[in-house]
Amino acid sequence: MNDVPKALPQDPSRHDHALGGVCRLPFWGVMQASGADAASFLHGQLSNDVNRLDARQARLAGYCNAQGRMLASLIVARRDADTIWLLCAADLLPATLKRLSMFVLRAKAKLSDVSGGLVVVGLAGEAAQTHLGRALGHAPAAEAWSRHDLDSGLVVRLPDAGLPRWLWVGPADAAAALEGALPALSTTTWERLDIRAGVAPVQAATSGLFVPQMLNYELVGGVDFKKGCYPGQEIVARSQYLGKLKRRAFLLAGATQPKPGQEIYWSEDPEQPAGQVAASAPVGADGDAALALAELKIGAVGTGTLHLGSAQGPTLTLLALPYAVPQLAGDATPTA
Repeated sequence: MNDVPKALPQDPSRHDHALGGVCRLPFWGVMQASGADAASFLHGQLSNDVNRLDARQARLAGYCNAQGRMLASLIVARRDADTIWLLCAADLLPATLKRLSMFVLRAKAKLSDVSGGLVVVGLAGEAAQTHLGRALGHAPAAEAWSRHDLDSGLVVRLPDAGLPRWLWVGPADAAAALEGALPALSTTTWERLDIRAGVAPVQAATSGLFVPQMLNYELVGGVDFKKGCYPGQEIVARSQYLGKLKRRAFLLAGATQPKPGQEIYWSEDPEQPAGQVAASAPVGADGDAALALAELKIGAVGTGTLHLGSAQGPTLTLLALPYAVPQLAGDATPTA
């Protein structure tokens, strides 16, 4: 296997490091699980530990089918003792809610779509950090997936993307107050920051395509290998412990914006796809460049060229992720 090059090209959106502000995120929806058994029910369905979730933490988790492929990804946070909020891609929420509800059976748990009464807001940068510190009365926790109560809602620290970021979930009137206190940030910039952080949410176009490790979920806090069973758990565990993982998520740049689910080809084996796009966002107002997170065969990284859509399609350039990927070059794996 070839190692990833040690000197990777500069990220064309590196100027985003200086940005910051607030924006509503309409591509997120919110489900609510309520009842005495809400946590234990979700614990048996998701790839992460929900039973031990407390008021200081949130969780990233995958909801998998029996083959270990993620049908949805969720950010899970406890609202109170018997209420849990689950953030899910809005275009997957109805199907995810319907499927989860099929397995409630006799559990004392009720699942509902509460997106109509709650909004999701993204906060980024030093100004947002200062505002949160003043509102909380202390500096917000720096660890990814830490959580605080704030203004009738809750705020979750996300993995950094060159600057600190949070998701806030709560009622619309409180969201308006946040928006009035900070500069506006475009949703396109937010999506680009998500990609730079190396965390790809599952959306309708990618539902059922990826085992969690294919999107590096165990590297960003999305899988607990010590918890009990859940749908697809045996496949996920086998992928982790038996043999080497052959596919991983990588950060790519190109002149054409890829579509989620679009195939990627490798010049050394042009007859078959080498991977698929998980998420993408344009760079710059003119849209003449884009960033993407894509699942790729590890063997296709480091030699030859990568192309979007076909072996003759636009060239894609490998960039550094903000975290190390163990299967690549050990401690020498480049990071941003």
